[in-house]
Amino acid sequence: MTATVKEIIQSHQWHNLSVSKVAQYLDANLDTGLTSNQVAKRQESFGANELKGKQGSSPIVRFLLQFNQPLLYILLIAGAIKALIGQWVNAWVIWGVTLINAIIGFVQESKAESAIAALASSVQTNATIFRNGQKVQVPSKELVPGDLVLLTSGDKVPADLRLIQSRNLQVNESALTGESVAIEKNTEPVDADAVLAERSNMAYAGSFVTFGTGKGIVVAIGEATETGRISQLMEQGTSLKTPLTRKFDKFSRTLLYIILGIAALTFAVGLGYGNSWAGMFEAAVAFAVSAIPEGLPAVVTVTLAIGVSRMAKRHAIVRKLPAVETLGGATVICSDKTGTLTENQMTVQAIYAGGEYYTVTGTGYIPGGEILFDEQPVDWHSSPVLAECLQAGLLCNDSHLEQKEGEWQVIGDPTEGALIVVANKVGLTSNNLEAEMPRLDVIPFESEFQYMATLHEGGSGENSTKVRTIYVKGSVEAIVQRCQQMLDAGGNLVSVDAQTLHQEVEAMAHQGLRVLAFARKSVSISQDSLDHADIDKDLVFLGLQGMIDPPRAEAIAAVAACQNAGIQVKMITGDHAATAQAIAQRMGFNQNGEVLAFTGAQLAQMSQTQLATAIEDGAVFARVAPEQKLRLVEALQSKGEVVAMTGDGVNDAPALRQADIGIAMGGAGTEVAKEAADMILTDDNFASIEAAVEEGRTVYRNLLKAIAFILPVNGGESMTILISVLLARELPILSLQVLWLNMVNSIAMTVPLAFEPKSPRVMQLPPRSPREPLLSKSLVKRIFTISIFNWILIFGVFEWIKQSTGNIDLARTMAIQALVSGRIVYLLSISQLGIAAINFLRGVRQKLSDISAIAIGIVTTIILQIIFSQWNLMNQLFATAPLNLTQWLTCLLVGLPMIPVALIVNKFDPLD
Repeated sequence: MTATVKEIIQSHQWHNLSVSKVAQYLDANLDTGLTSNQVAKRQESFGANELKGKQGSSPIVRFLLQFNQPLLYILLIAGAIKALIGQWVNAWVIWGVTLINAIIGFVQESKAESAIAALASSVQTNATIFRNGQKVQVPSKELVPGDLVLLTSGDKVPADLRLIQSRNLQVNESALTGESVAIEKNTEPVDADAVLAERSNMAYAGSFVTFGTGKGIVVAIGEATETGRISQLMEQGTSLKTPLTRKFDKFSRTLLYIILGIAALTFAVGLGYGNSWAGMFEAAVAFAVSAIPEGLPAVVTVTLAIGVSRMAKRHAIVRKLPAVETLGGATVICSDKTGTLTENQMTVQAIYAGGEYYTVTGTGYIPGGEILFDEQPVDWHSSPVLAECLQAGLLCNDSHLEQKEGEWQVIGDPTEGALIVVANKVGLTSNNLEAEMPRLDVIPFESEFQYMATLHEGGSGENSTKVRTIYVKGSVEAIVQRCQQMLDAGGNLVSVDAQTLHQEVEAMAHQGLRVLAFARKSVSISQDSLDHADIDKDLVFLGLQGMIDPPRAEAIAAVAACQNAGIQVKMITGDHAATAQAIAQRMGFNQNGEVLAFTGAQLAQMSQTQLATAIEDGAVFARVAPEQKLRLVEALQSKGEVVAMTGDGVNDAPALRQADIGIAMGGAGTEVAKEAADMILTDDNFASIEAAVEEGRTVYRNLLKAIAFILPVNGGESMTILISVLLARELPILSLQVLWLNMVNSIAMTVPLAFEPKSPRVMQLPPRSPREPLLSKSLVKRIFTISIFNWILIFGVFEWIKQSTGNIDLARTMAIQALVSGRIVYLLSISQLGIAAINFLRGVRQKLSDISAIAIGIVTTIILQIIFSQWNLMNQLFATAPLNLTQWLTCLLVGLPMIPVALIVNKFDPLD
C-alpha cells in the first residue's frame, strides 16, 4: 500500500482534487488521522521530513583556501626562493609554518561550521497533528504523507498541505511567490494549471500562518516540498564572515604592502653597503617574517569559536556569527516581558465576581492553594457567580496541565494555564465540565480582536429552557464594551457598572496583576457555529481574574548588571500599561526615578520630536502594535544606539530584523521570530541576554589582548632586523628563528588568551563605540612602547653576548630566550593569571579553572624553549646553542624590567 501511495503522491496535482479524493488517494481518515502502522510504513518508504544541507566545498578545497591570506603569500614565496637557492631545510621549515597555520584554520572552521549546524538542528519545528484519533504534537521531521496537521496563527507550515478546513486562514508565502501580502485560503479545488500563487487551497512548507486557523493533509515532505530549496537556504544562511574579520583582512593587506616596501628597502640598503645578495635576501626574508603576525588569524578564529561555545553553554544560540561581536557593543536592550523578564508561570491572585473581591493563595502551576473571601476559604457551590467565572476560564481555554518528571507544566498558553490551576484549587476540572458542556465551535484569540470565544452544548435560559452557551474571555476593553448586563452577588442580572469595573481593573493592575474579563451569552439550541457578529453585543459580564507572572530573580539581577554596564533596558509588551509598569518597578527599572510608561495609543499621537523624547525617557512601552515596535527600534538606532531586541511572536519579526541584534525565544517563540533573529535563547530568560552581552564583551577584550600581545613582538623583531641592516651589523635573529617565535611560541602563549575568563570590570564599563577602530590610539601607543622594549632586549642581549663570548649562535639564542622571558612577564601583566597572583599575595583566592589556560600556555612555552635551545636537532635546524644554568638565569633576569614597563602601559591603557 505504501508504494502505491508514493506513486500517487508523485503523480497528482493536489490543488486540483476535491478533499474526498485527496483523502481517498492518501488512504487517510479526515477525522482520526493515520494509524501508527501506517505512519511506520510511510516513514520507512519516504524517510524523514527534513532537508539535506547544501553540500559545501570539499575538505581539500577548504583546506587549500586556508592559504588564501595576504600575509601567507610572503611566506610561501620566501620558502620557494629558499628552495631554489638550495636551502631546503629553511624552505621546509617556512612551508611547515604555513602548513601549521592552514591546519589550525581548517580545524577551527570545521568546528565552527559543525557547531552552527548542530545549533540550527537543535531548534526544530513542531507540528500539531491527529494520529490514532488523538491530537498530539510531534517534531516536524516525523510527519509523513497523509498526516492531518492543525494550523494556527504564528505557525510555520511544516510540510506541503492540501487544506481540508479553513477559518479566516491567511498564509504568508512571500518566500515562494514574492508577494508580501498574506494569501487568504479556502478548501475549494482550483484549476490544474493554476500557478503556485493562485493555489488557494494549499499551504506550503516554510510559509507562515498570519491569521486564522485551518487543517490540512500532508501531501509532500522533505525534498519533495515546493519550499525545500528556499528553506534550506534560510537555515544555512549563517555567514562565518564578521565585521571584525573584515577589519583584520583590511589590516592584513595594509600590513602586507608596508612589509614588502620595507623588505625591499632593507634588501637595497644592504646591497648598497656591499653585502652579498644571499645575505641581504636572508635579511629581507627575516624582516618580512618578523613583521608578519602569522599566529593572529588562528587566534581570531579560536577566540570567536570559543565565544560561540561559551554563549551556547549560557543558553544563547548564535545563528548569525556577527552577533558575537555586535553583542559586546549593545547600548539598549528592548525586552519582551512575559517569559523573558518573568517566570512565564502565570498565577491568579485576585478575582472580582458578583461585586465581591476574592484573593487566591498558591503560586505557579501546582494546583495547590485556596480561594479566600474575607480571609476564609470559599466553596464554589455557595458562590454561583464565582463558579461561573471560573467555569468560563476552564471552558474558554485551549490549554491543559501535565505533570512531567514531578513538575507541573502547561501545554499551551501560560495565561490559560493559570485559569485551569485556579479552578482546580476549588475542585473544578476540565474533564468534568467538558463532558457536561462539550465544545461545538471556537473563535481563537487574535490580537486584532483581543478575545477568544467558545460555543458549548448545555446551559439554561429563561424558564429553564434549554439553550447553548457562548463563553468569552479577553481584555477588559474588548469584553466590557460588549456587555449590557452583569451578575450581582446573588446571581441576578443587573446593568453593567463600567466605571466600577475599570476601577477594580486599575486596582489590580497597580499590584502588577494582568487582568482578564469573562462573559457569557445564551443562544438558541439550534446554533452550531460561532462568528464575531454573535458576540458583538448582549454579553453578560461574569467577572475579572487578575494574575501575575512573577519576575525571575536572575532577571532582576541581570537588569541591574546591564544598567551598571551603561546599557539601557526597555520593556516592550502587549500587556496593560499599569501591569507592565508595576512589574518594571519591582524589577528595578526605576533606577533614576519613576518608571515612565507609554502606551501604543499615546505613541501614535506623538510628533516625531515628542516620540524621540518618549523613547529616550521611557522604560515601558505597553499595548504597542507591530509597526510601533519597528518604529521604536528605528528611532533608537537613529540616535546612534546599538539595539538588541527580543521577541517571540509573528508580530515581532519586523522589529527583530531591524534591530542590530534580534533575539528570539527558543521555547515560546514562533518559527517566524526564530527565522528573523540573530540569536535564540533556549531558556527564554533575560539573564541569558545579559550573559551573552558579557560574553560578547569578553570576546572583544580577549581579541584586543591577543593583538596587544602579538604585534609588539613583531614590532620588536622587525625593528631589530631593520636597524641592524641600516647599521651594517650582524642580524641578531634569523628568519627561521623569527618563524619559531611568531608561530610556535606566539601561538602557545596567545591562544590561551582566547580562554581568558571575564574580567570583574567587564560589566562595569560603558559600551564601546561601534565606530571605534580596531587599533585605537592608546593601543597603538602600547604596541609601540612594548616593541621598543623588545627591540632593546633583543639587540642589547645579542650585542652583549657576542662581544663577551664571540659566539653568534649563543648570542642569538640568549637574545631569543630573553625576549621570551620578557613576553612571559608581559603575558602575566595582561592576563587574569597575573591578577590572580597579585590577589593571592593579598590573601584573595581565585578558582584555578578560571586561569588554567594561561598557566598551561606558559608551562608549554617554557618546555618548547628548552627544547629549542637544548636539543641537538633543534640546534642544527634553527642555528641555536645550548645554555647553561647561569645563562638561563641571565635571560630570566634581563626580562624582568618588563614589569615596570607593563605596569606603566597598563595604567594608561588597561585591557580589562
